[in-house]
Amino acid sequence: MRDNTHAVMAAGRLFVLIAVCCAAVAMPLTFTGTAVGLPAISRALGGSPIALNWVTNAFMLSFGSTLMAAGALADSYGRKRIFLSGLGIFALFSTGLAFAGDIVWFDVLRALQGIGAAAAFSGGMASLAQEFDGAARLRAFSIVGASFGIGLAFGPIASGWMIAMFGWPAIFVLVVALAVIAFVLGAIFMQESRDPDASGLDWKGALSFTAALTALTFGVLQAPESGWSDPLVIVMLLAAVMLFLAFGRIERTVARPMLDLTLFRYPRFVGVQLLAAAPAYAFVVLLILLPVRFIGIEGMDEIAGGRMMIALSGPLLVLPIAAGLLTRWFAPATICGAGLAISAAGLFWLSRFPVGSEPILLIAPLLTIGVGISLPWGLMDGLAVSVVPKERAGMATGIFSTTRVAGEGVALAVVTAVLSALTSANLGSDTGDQAGAIAQRLVTGDLREAAELLPSINQAALLQGYGDGFSSLLWLLTAITALTAVVVSFFLGRGSETVEELEEEEEVVTAMQSDKARLGQPAL
Repeated sequence: MRDNTHAVMAAGRLFVLIAVCCAAVAMPLTFTGTAVGLPAISRALGGSPIALNWVTNAFMLSFGSTLMAAGALADSYGRKRIFLSGLGIFALFSTGLAFAGDIVWFDVLRALQGIGAAAAFSGGMASLAQEFDGAARLRAFSIVGASFGIGLAFGPIASGWMIAMFGWPAIFVLVVALAVIAFVLGAIFMQESRDPDASGLDWKGALSFTAALTALTFGVLQAPESGWSDPLVIVMLLAAVMLFLAFGRIERTVARPMLDLTLFRYPRFVGVQLLAAAPAYAFVVLLILLPVRFIGIEGMDEIAGGRMMIALSGPLLVLPIAAGLLTRWFAPATICGAGLAISAAGLFWLSRFPVGSEPILLIAPLLTIGVGISLPWGLMDGLAVSVVPKERAGMATGIFSTTRVAGEGVALAVVTAVLSALTSANLGSDTGDQAGAIAQRLVTGDLREAAELLPSINQAALLQGYGDGFSSLLWLLTAITALTAVVVSFFLGRGSETVEELEEEEEVVTAMQSDKARLGQPAL
């Protein structure tokens, strides 16, 4: 009887893992698919460069800015409830995107889709933390990381095929199907759980954080078109700074903050957050920029462009699990630092190939970047949960995922603005005051309209300016990634205790000091 019960519980945990993995596969499809489909979406719905940039940024902004709130809601009102509610919202607005007839409404639906994704992701990951313990938990999170890799690896080629066969709305069909499977399995097998000490959502913190990220993203995206000295851009950036300061003040004063700032006293926690942000500029921005380059600028069809992306994201299919196995022989700090260093080498290698190079020449540097980022990718989620008490798993995944996704959104906005500025600077004096507008069109993959803005300039000059700007951007990303490898290795290598263990040690020391004080002995 006991064996049967154990078998049923094990099967239930397996199906919970499958449900979360289905949701994890769906998430990358929502932004790799639209990256591959952006030229087709632009042709169908039109829109300014800023509106087209929001196709990706609207999702990443709402996803990243609501993850901590979703994690707090999961701890307070139930991880299963938030997981299922998020999946329902995600599937609903994913369906609506297939029928959008205007770029503005498309961007609005993308933002709403991101809110659902945040709830599903936070609720699902927090539920996994309750279902599994110890080494099994690390393996479960590694499998989720590999599932995310499946979405990244096959998302571009699958999206490219569906766009070529059925048009861009078809890219959302697979997303909805995965969400439905995850919903059914979660509803049947997932056990409800919550943090008994949770006290509801920190609304002031949630609103100030979301507003800060929105103002920052809007200001950065607006800058290439209006200029960094434009009053609106300055106001948005200043507002972002003030709102982030207000968020920090709020979190220090509320009884149960959405973001526990005291956790940043611990080096390993800081290292995990730095690690979470690293893939944003070492890998994720390329998932958006490279399809635009391959399809919009170099003229590949969607299937060929998607096939090229497999070289970049394919290693995520297997190496995250391998990274978990490597922890038997190597410290996580060593694995993560080495992976980021390999990615930096791949970024520099890729910068050596200009626009128009033979596609086969790009395979090796793309693989190098993918291999490098796969090593920390397999450890990040497990490390995020391991450094906080189990009861705060929703908060932990919320903070870590917020750092990762919000970092990706901000990085994408910044990198897009930098690429536009570099391209504009490399177009030469022949473009005059049209350089900025032309660069904006090139960055969104609209080579035809960029050429129409100034018919007197030949296409080769446009490609040269864009290519030089892209190479300069890759040099910058190389330097940032290499520096991050060093910093992450340093912070993750400082001790092996979890935050929970350190807090217990502090409580023991405090108790000893109190006892000595009562006995008249000097404190430590």
